[in-house]
Amino acid sequence: MARQPTRLKDIAAVTGVTANTVSLALRGSSRIPQETRDRIVAAARKLNYLPNQVAQSLVSRETKTVGLILTSIVNPILTQAARAIERELAVRGYSLMLAASENDIAKETDALNVFRSRQVDGMLIYAASHGALDHIRPLRRAGYPIVLLVDDPTRRLDMVSVDDRRGAEIATDHLVGLGHRRIAFLDAGSQLGNLEKLEGYRKGLDKGGIAFDPRLLVDPGGHSAARAHAAVAAFLARRERTTALLASNDLLAFGALRACRDLGVSVPRDLALVGFDDIEASDYAPVPLTTVHYGADELSKAAVDRLLELINTPGRLPRPKQTFIEPTLVVRESCGSRDGGRAQRGGRGATR
Repeated sequence: MARQPTRLKDIAAVTGVTANTVSLALRGSSRIPQETRDRIVAAARKLNYLPNQVAQSLVSRETKTVGLILTSIVNPILTQAARAIERELAVRGYSLMLAASENDIAKETDALNVFRSRQVDGMLIYAASHGALDHIRPLRRAGYPIVLLVDDPTRRLDMVSVDDRRGAEIATDHLVGLGHRRIAFLDAGSQLGNLEKLEGYRKGLDKGGIAFDPRLLVDPGGHSAARAHAAVAAFLARRERTTALLASNDLLAFGALRACRDLGVSVPRDLALVGFDDIEASDYAPVPLTTVHYGADELSKAAVDRLLELINTPGRLPRPKQTFIEPTLVVRESCGSRDGGRAQRGGRGATR
């Protein structure tokens, strides 16, 4: 005999609440305390609960779908975040629609319009430019549930983001602590107006009493390892007095590592190298990469929680809320740290 599917009352029996409470919790209702919601969601996942979406849609007039816009589908950390978001949504009875903007605001706007035409219940957005959000804000003002997955400098949108400023700051702190005074920054975000990592890098320098030198900024003109390889090779050929390099993502760091190898520059003996994201491959690079850990799982859960809270808010949306996930530093061999182990700084996400 086929096993009967898990029902709301089965989850209620396990968690000691009513079936109605289970239903509200799985829909992200703010009427249910967060601790209770977390317990119910965990039980639903353990019991392999699968909602009857057709029946629910007929009653609620909701599509039970959420749109997710990535800047790139080939960036490993964004792929990891998308998978985590899909898992979080599935246990709440939602499916995911995916689009990629390729860091192009026009494509991002097209994706927003497509999602709206498909009547998704809400959207999660990795915005291409953190300072150019005028095409998104009107949707929020119209009551459309949206959560950014990057920083909103104006604080006028709901946002859940890893604190990129803090991440770049702690990476720079670490290099300064190792005695480096000439630290280059390989950054693909500034050209798009995404300045958080640059600001964190500059803060780390300032704390160490090191003057910012614009000659040590390296613009790869893109986010790929190939772009970084060319940019770093050209930078090293200029023979700037540089002993360390911070890359704004791990793919850029891999390109830098290859450029160093091609030019006979030893990492970390001649040049200490630090990345950002802590993708899986960073631990398996020819020189294991010291990098800032991006809390994709923590971000995904917090973002889905907030989006479902907005979706299930009757009437006017609540005041926008900003949540930062505190990054940590994973120390491996590429920075030349004497402890050679895994040193982590920071803690849990903090709401601001």
